[in-house]
Amino acid sequence: MSKIDPQELSLNDKLIYINRVTKVVKGGKRMAFSALVVTGDGAGHVGVGMGKAKEVPVAIAKASATAKKNLIKVEMNGTTIFHEIRVRFGAAEVFLKPASPGTGIIAGGSVRAVMETAGIKDILTKSLGSPNKVNVARAAVSALSQVKDPKEMIARRRAGVRNEEAAGG
Repeated sequence: MSKIDPQELSLNDKLIYINRVTKVVKGGKRMAFSALVVTGDGAGHVGVGMGKAKEVPVAIAKASATAKKNLIKVEMNGTTIFHEIRVRFGAAEVFLKPASPGTGIIAGGSVRAVMETAGIKDILTKSLGSPNKVNVARAAVSALSQVKDPKEMIARRRAGVRNEEAAGG
């Protein structure tokens, strides 16, 4: 899998979640912010990133930079995905199912943000288990990275069989 260069794509970020976190130290409490950002070009590239800083804008910038580093290419069948997939990340589980054109994005929260930025227009989803926004978003991206084109897989398998026949006889 080759690395995707974010400079070549026109990416747009979507902020999913900001959390104020505190660290209790001897002198009192130290406030900081964590941000969860999903970035994508709306044409099959998507990435999710997390950033922490003392100020919100800096946390968002860090999260965006991390999301750009973690870009993946999504195999799409028109405006949907090729097959059903169920992926678990931590205690969060995401189920994705292809939908017919015109259905729209049937998803909520983190999953919807990931699907919109990836450029998927028609999909049915269900978020199971933990409602943790970070893990749900990561599960959704992981699921999209595991979707494969069936024709490509068949071609690969046939090529593998031909190579075995040529080698072993």
